[in-house]
Amino acid sequence: MDKLKVGLISLGCDKNRIDSEIILSHINMDNTIVNNPKEADVIVINTCGFIESAKQESIDTILEMSKYKERFSCKLIVVTGCLTQRYGKELMELLPEIDIMLGVNDYDKLNESIIKCMEDKNSKFYSCNYSDSSINEGKRILTTASFTAYLRIAEGCDNFCTYCIIPKIRGKYRSRNIENILEEAKNLAAQGVKEIILVAQDTTRYGIDIYGQKMLPKLINEISKVEGIQWIRILYCYPEEITDELIDEIANNDKVCKYLDIPVQHISDDILKLMGRRGRKQEIINNINKLRTKVDGIVIRTSIIVGFPGEREENFNELKDFIKEIKFDKLGVFKYSQEEGTPAAEMKEQVDEGIKQKREEELMMLQQTISKDINDSKINRAYEVIIEGKEKEAWYGRSREMAPEIDGLIYFESDKKLQVGTMVKVKITNSSEYDLMGVVCNEFSK
Repeated sequence: MDKLKVGLISLGCDKNRIDSEIILSHINMDNTIVNNPKEADVIVINTCGFIESAKQESIDTILEMSKYKERFSCKLIVVTGCLTQRYGKELMELLPEIDIMLGVNDYDKLNESIIKCMEDKNSKFYSCNYSDSSINEGKRILTTASFTAYLRIAEGCDNFCTYCIIPKIRGKYRSRNIENILEEAKNLAAQGVKEIILVAQDTTRYGIDIYGQKMLPKLINEISKVEGIQWIRILYCYPEEITDELIDEIANNDKVCKYLDIPVQHISDDILKLMGRRGRKQEIINNINKLRTKVDGIVIRTSIIVGFPGEREENFNELKDFIKEIKFDKLGVFKYSQEEGTPAAEMKEQVDEGIKQKREEELMMLQQTISKDINDSKINRAYEVIIEGKEKEAWYGRSREMAPEIDGLIYFESDKKLQVGTMVKVKITNSSEYDLMGVVCNEFSK
């Protein structure tokens, strides 16, 4: 078979991105990976199937790429990821444009499926296995900036929130061995990665299944010993699972970004109960206050769901008052999506779409004001910034307080010769709701 050009489109979350990087590593070395799908003989689409908007984006992408068979070089459309795992052969029947369909546990079949379908133009290939034991790990080809990488520490989920389909797609919670994670961290550092971002469906439960206890603090400590790693960022920490030991590790380990992503989803105990969340209002507030007391300058990010079944005006007002009081540094608001196969989809008192939209907009406007006030308070302070690029005359990058792609940027000027991937000190001179502006300086002012 002639050498092929293979392109990949990755949709969805950063955990899906890691899968995409593993998929790229599975591509036969005789083939060539291309960034432009117009050049590709084979287009691989790694889909998301979490909520309705993500499903629609995945389907639209499949249909769009299928047209490349007529207009460009494409001969095969390969579809994998959460959407295929969720709907299986049904999706292949609905979308005859798909030539190869692989589930989230079948990436190792990529090459054989391509060979089979290239040799027999009329054949299709389908493999979608469910697994409660395997974890996608091993060699990756990074698609992030060379200095930043996501590191998955666990797969699957045991939380069974009533709105979420992930346990049915990804299986039960299963932690990776510390040794494997550390080996991967060392390999990433050897490639020039300076920032490691720890991800899982729930990072705070790491280790409980294989070690009998929460091991995230120990894991963080071990990763911090890896030469070359300068920043460690932690995402997806369930508020009720945050321990004093974890807080102390964040506070005392200089390599750990004083930044924590805590998806609280709601604050009304009535709604939290309906959501199947284990934490309750006072416990969430107590842990946030403890983090702010023990970790100097910690930045807290959260996500909120509005319009969950049974969310009445008083529940929403309670949520709004909570956001006003806590003043999260970063906050994302999402409208509840009624997903088939979840308990919440069958609940009574589904909220009207117009009300969901209004509540989402109201919270986002509230957060804009909070965010602007917080950013204004950073003026005249200096931050260590990792340089990500240059836009016209301004450089841009992120501080330890900003996760890539979701938290805004710091734009700055410098008359010095700078290089992407290096770190500089930037003094903040101005701010907007989400971004900061500044100039390179030699010393921290605070």
